[in-house]
Amino acid sequence: MLSTTPLGTTSDVSLPDETIFELLANRRRRFTIHALKHAGEPMDVADLSTRITAWERGVDPETIDYDDRRNVHTVLTRTHLPKLDEHDVVEYDDEAKVVEPTPTLDDLDVYIEVLRGREIPWSLYYLGLAVLAGLVQVAVAVGVPGFAALDATAVAVFVVTAFAVSAALHYYYGERARLGNLEKPPELRERQ
Repeated sequence: MLSTTPLGTTSDVSLPDETIFELLANRRRRFTIHALKHAGEPMDVADLSTRITAWERGVDPETIDYDDRRNVHTVLTRTHLPKLDEHDVVEYDDEAKVVEPTPTLDDLDVYIEVLRGREIPWSLYYLGLAVLAGLVQVAVAVGVPGFAALDATAVAVFVVTAFAVSAALHYYYGERARLGNLEKPPELRERQ
């Protein structure tokens, strides 16, 4: 099962949360945002539609021809790019068929958490880690065999280390899950 959940956005963006979620609800708009953030410069709509078609089909962009990308190009120019332009996320020139990132897009930091199979979201992971840390502290406090030998300092070191390692991993995976940071959108990447 693939579940994509927006984890956060920057507070500098003037768009209401509902609008951001509406814009991100469509996969092609997410792919458009990702491609533009990754490129960091204006893109020809033909190049953009080629890249999106390649991502949707899971193939190399060089293998995409005009007939392959025609549907994506049409939907982008008639629906998605005007909608993104309406909300000032991009500047779309319909005559020149060029789409350009705007400051709103630059300020929009979007994280996509992709869950596959039995993976759990980070929020549940941290909740579980907090429960585990609490149980270890209680076990030490009441003298449960095996835990009675531990002192409060050892428990504190364990808890701090567990949360520090978890936070570092969360940061690493969060950066990988940010739209525009890597070549492929987060929902198309394999876990490493």
